[in-house]
Amino acid sequence: TDGVTDVTDVGDVGDKLSICPLHLTLTDNTSVTSVTKSVAIYSPIPELPGGQVPLDSPFYIERPPIEERCYDTILQSGAFIRIYAPRQMGKTSLMARILDQAREEGYRTVTLSFQLASSNIFSSLDRFLKWFCASVGKSLGLPNQLANYWDDVLGSNYSCTDYFENYLLAQLDTPIVIALDDLDIVFHYPDIASNFFCLLRTWYEKAKYGNSLSDIWKKLRLLVIHSTDVYVPSTIYQSPFNVGLSIELPEFTSKQVHDLVRCHQFDWDADQVEQLMSLVGGYPYRVRKVLYHIWYHDVSLEQLLPKSATKQRIYGEHLRQ
Repeated sequence: TDGVTDVTDVGDVGDKLSICPLHLTLTDNTSVTSVTKSVAIYSPIPELPGGQVPLDSPFYIERPPIEERCYDTILQSGAFIRIYAPRQMGKTSLMARILDQAREEGYRTVTLSFQLASSNIFSSLDRFLKWFCASVGKSLGLPNQLANYWDDVLGSNYSCTDYFENYLLAQLDTPIVIALDDLDIVFHYPDIASNFFCLLRTWYEKAKYGNSLSDIWKKLRLLVIHSTDVYVPSTIYQSPFNVGLSIELPEFTSKQVHDLVRCHQFDWDADQVEQLMSLVGGYPYRVRKVLYHIWYHDVSLEQLLPKSATKQRIYGEHLRQ
């Protein structure tokens, strides 16, 4: 009656196209056919699966209440969030959305992937921490002042803390979120990992001391991302990984898979969703990969079912990657 109609209210048109939010203004002369054409024009084309799902992508599926808890936590003074899961489960995509939420609040953000560190960076703790400090400073647009703060007598951990406390954080008048992606790379260097993770825990605790320096450390919020596909020594879990908010990303539920199916414009019933999940479970990357190939008519769901030789011949190996 008010001239604005949700597409999903127009017969079964919405269900056959997409659950991605689309609202069209209808007039008395607007036909269902014209609505169908309009929706088809704006229905998203599937992205090639793999890597981070873009912030503006309609193919990102939330896993409540995880996103909301992370958004709330990152706004707390001295926050520490750890996100872990196997490869290609959506860790970096969630990280990007947490950082986006922080930026909306006016926070500074830094994303640092340890894949950027050359192998010689891991030759010693001192070199690693200098690289870490310089990388964060460069991301903030601050000149390298390591020579003024590094003290060989006091050691690397102390010098790194001093650099953050009296230089990097001191330059900021807003909170900062530092996201450390691919942290599992550091696991391969036990001595560096042990010292670095203990350092992160110390910084987390500094925000809670209630002394004159606590306000400086309250500006810092840490977001660490790592894969569970690598061995993590038990001693590492005793450092910063038992504080703050820990999020282990689960596989998609059948409802979440169904939401993703509908975003690909497939009018599947619950049985078809279950058939898909019998092939790839709720593993986000694998689900998206199957739907991508079905959308482009490379294969059909029926061809992928166990009774079909096509599954073994063409897609079996790829769907398990």
